Amino acid sequence: MVPIRGGSPEMEYESVIGLEVHCQLLTASKAFSPDSAEFGAAPNQHVDPVSLGLPGTLPVLNARVIAFAVRLGLATRCEIAERSSMARKHYFYPDLPKGYQISQFEDPICTAGYLNIEADRRIGITRIHIEEDAGRSLHDQDPVRTLLDYNRCGVPLLEIVSEPDLRSGAEANRYMQKIRQLVRYLEISDGNMEEGSLRCDANVSVRPKGSRILGTKTEIKNMNSFRHVERAIDYEVQRQITLLIQGESVIHETRLWNDIAGQTHPMRSKEEAHDYRYFPDPDLPPVLVTESDRAAIEREMPRLPDERYRDYVQTLQLPEYDAGILTDERPVSDYFEAVLDALRSSHSNHSFSDQAKAVSNFIMGDVLRTCKEKDVRMADFPIAPERLAGLVHLRMEAAVSSSAAQVLFEEMITDDRAPDAIAKERRLIQISDRSALQPVVDLVLKENPKQVNQYMNGKESIVGFFIGQVMRRFDGAADPKLVHTLIREELIRRRS
Repeated sequence: MVPIRGGSPEMEYESVIGLEVHCQLLTASKAFSPDSAEFGAAPNQHVDPVSLGLPGTLPVLNARVIAFAVRLGLATRCEIAERSSMARKHYFYPDLPKGYQISQFEDPICTAGYLNIEADRRIGITRIHIEEDAGRSLHDQDPVRTLLDYNRCGVPLLEIVSEPDLRSGAEANRYMQKIRQLVRYLEISDGNMEEGSLRCDANVSVRPKGSRILGTKTEIKNMNSFRHVERAIDYEVQRQITLLIQGESVIHETRLWNDIAGQTHPMRSKEEAHDYRYFPDPDLPPVLVTESDRAAIEREMPRLPDERYRDYVQTLQLPEYDAGILTDERPVSDYFEAVLDALRSSHSNHSFSDQAKAVSNFIMGDVLRTCKEKDVRMADFPIAPERLAGLVHLRMEAAVSSSAAQVLFEEMITDDRAPDAIAKERRLIQISDRSALQPVVDLVLKENPKQVNQYMNGKESIVGFFIGQVMRRFDGAADPKLVHTLIREELIRRRS
């Protein structure tokens, strides 16, 4: 909300924001042809007669595109249409060689869903529909000509259109992050914004607080970073409010975001649906999703991040911070659950919540640190879940000290043996046998009568000296907690 003072009566405005998110799908081939959809090839290497719209060619819809659309629709609680159709969206631009884009219009495959960006903040999703991407116009590689790269023509997209439920750039940022997290969990897109796999158009308007009438909106095109989305929307909201304060009107138009200048600027007047002359594509049959198709896709769905987050906090009693880190990326969450399942089968006497916290500490500390330092993907992490569970078990049972556990973890990265075998070879197993430790405790106290007298006279901190002496006799392999207990017990006995 932005308060507007100086008028009578005082007025407040609120922003009304809807996002159109374009998500590039992880298919090997394009939406309507067998040509490669791989990113990064030299210009015009992945082109074919269908995506170029050459005469006599016929498109055939990639079946994986349908499956991916249904998967995302289920994850966003959408209604999945049993029958939807493809349409031609006409506009003329150099990087659209057919002169139209194959998309969906009147009956999209997914409608009426929602996405929670916080526990108590729900954003409606109007529709998710299938479409193909256009090519790229390169304006900065030649001083006098625009170059065209058609590699991206026909690459499959899902467009996710939200309701105008967002109220700030920060909320739009969070919504985009949740979309990215979701498509990566579902493994339908890599969500790489730098490569254009996820990009966003924002529809922005403002209205007096309390009004139900929408103001004139502008569209900000082609933003491909969370930061750009948030900054562009916040700028545009303030620009529109300033116009209204000055008694001017907001123009219904398409604008571009200039991040260096920190401003939006006009691109063109805004098109309406009739400008695109939509009509059903005569070359493509209806898209049919049967009940059995939907059920098969539903069976393959992973547990989603919100469900996992609730489970980690409520059932495993992990702190919310831990749950947020562990569920941010699916491979991390999958690894955490695999380690915890293996640890639970170790017949430990510790509670599930204690086990979960111990596993969480190792993953958030050692595992993620190692992945970052060594530039290793979680899917390629060299310590299998069962082996990390073995290390966690050793630590929880005090079979190894915290410092020994760190040494052991580093060894396990390059040594694929069981952790207890490595620990025994490296003499890292802690001695936790009272009968083995008590004689050495007695000997240390006998050899240091001066320090014993200092304790008797009230210098309790001298206990650390005795612990150090005992630990040296065992090359650091003694259980320090048990050593501390035995020394205090003996000194208290002597004092009494």
